[in-house]
Amino acid sequence: MRIFTHRTSLLLLGLIATAVAAPTMAGARHDGHFDKQHPRRDQVMDRTQRQNHRITHQVREGDLTHTQAHALRQSDHAVATLQRADAAANGGYITKTQQKSLNQELNANSQQIGH
Repeated sequence: MRIFTHRTSLLLLGLIATAVAAPTMAGARHDGHFDKQHPRRDQVMDRTQRQNHRITHQVREGDLTHTQAHALRQSDHAVATLQRADAAANGGYITKTQQKSLNQELNANSQQIGH
């Protein structure tokens, strides 16, 4: 099961580097808080939570092993980490392009979870 794509790994590294530099970038909030209720961030966070519930359900039903569930949760966690790094780089919100990219990663993970 291929959880992390090469693109995700590179994106994660780049976004972490950006997040480290984010406080000095123009437009970054200086109070250390992010707008978690921003509609695009909220959509991505809600989706990762729904996928986590689906993973739990699939394990209970016997459709996923605990090892598979752990790998899928790690992948969702990586998407959440990317989302936080994107938000850090943009003053607390994510752009439509970033949201689209994050949702593509979640789509790939969702297909592995099943229904």
